[in-house]
Amino acid sequence: MINIGQFIGEYITFRKQSFFEQDRLEHSEALHHAINQKSVLVIGGGGTIGSSFIRQVLRFEPARLYVVDLSENYLTELTRDLRSTFGLRVPADYKTYPISFDDPIFYRILEEEGPFDIVANFAAHKHVRSEKDHYSVAALLENNIIKAVKLLNTLAEAPPSHFFCVSTDKAANPVNIMGASKKMMEEVILSYSDRFKITTARFANVAFSNGSLLAGYLERVMKQQPLSCPADIRRFFVSPEESGQICLLACILGQSGDIFFPRLEESQMMNFKDITLNFIREMGYAPLLSTSEEEARRQAAHMGSQTGEYPVYFFSSDTSGEKSFEEFYTKDEELDMKTFSSLGVIKNAPRKSENEINAMLTNLSITLKDARVTKADIVNVMSKFLPGFHHIETGKNLDQKM
Repeated sequence: MINIGQFIGEYITFRKQSFFEQDRLEHSEALHHAINQKSVLVIGGGGTIGSSFIRQVLRFEPARLYVVDLSENYLTELTRDLRSTFGLRVPADYKTYPISFDDPIFYRILEEEGPFDIVANFAAHKHVRSEKDHYSVAALLENNIIKAVKLLNTLAEAPPSHFFCVSTDKAANPVNIMGASKKMMEEVILSYSDRFKITTARFANVAFSNGSLLAGYLERVMKQQPLSCPADIRRFFVSPEESGQICLLACILGQSGDIFFPRLEESQMMNFKDITLNFIREMGYAPLLSTSEEEARRQAAHMGSQTGEYPVYFFSSDTSGEKSFEEFYTKDEELDMKTFSSLGVIKNAPRKSENEINAMLTNLSITLKDARVTKADIVNVMSKFLPGFHHIETGKNLDQKM
């Protein structure tokens, strides 16, 4: 069995300790002051980034912690993990709720248990895989934008001291609908930043996060199925622990309207193919290169006769919305590269007017409700709001891949 934390440090991030540890230590007093004995609400807290954020928050002993997530299984594992971890104090007032943050019950919780000092929202469609057709795109936009507006309007009535909403690196010069939705979300939440403190962060890939390609490798190995990945995609990576630290620092230490990002250099980008080959070797196998999905499946089915080899299929990326490289900011954004040693901050990001935001929300809602709507229609509405959105459409999606 591979030690995932050790594998990430040795073959993906090449770091023995967190990239953000120095900033966390330097600002520990401010973090303690903001979190200790305070009330915290985490939305989408059962996933990799949300649960990592929670573990970081618990270091500073909040008085209350409420966690909302659609997945009852995620919440169950989160609770088991928190209560099994040495050094973490789970507050007496700790509750988990398997509900949507759009559910009427969620808003009852806000009304009857709030206000909360810290609210962090990780509930989002985060995969390019979510881009298939007008149904999947509509669900993505509903979750990432429409529901977020309702949440912001409610919070504005009794504002938290800190509100954080996770974004993505794919919001910078977006080429896929997920990234563009997050850029639109940034515009929406920034329009509220004069009413209460709001921050966000653009992310690198979180190694072995729930639902990721690398996490899928663990499932494939358990089921003796082949591995498969694009050979031409390079990405920035952070560990799950580091993902929570980015969010914590941005949430507590940022100024309203700030967009945080990790200060990673281009030389730190990793190719999925290299990670995959190292993963296979670390398991004790030699890579057995397959020429097709069918051959890979056949080789995996007969692995018993191929002792010491593990089948893997590499292919060239050809699905909609795939960007061959990553970037965290654009040339038009004002950067603060001095306040933190490991994090850059986009300051005074250009904002749409309230009229532009409202017009976009109206047009988007009307478009999504149109029974005849197509994916192209939705992209057209998004492009009018984001002139820099150049959608890559190939007619293929990741659900058509192994």
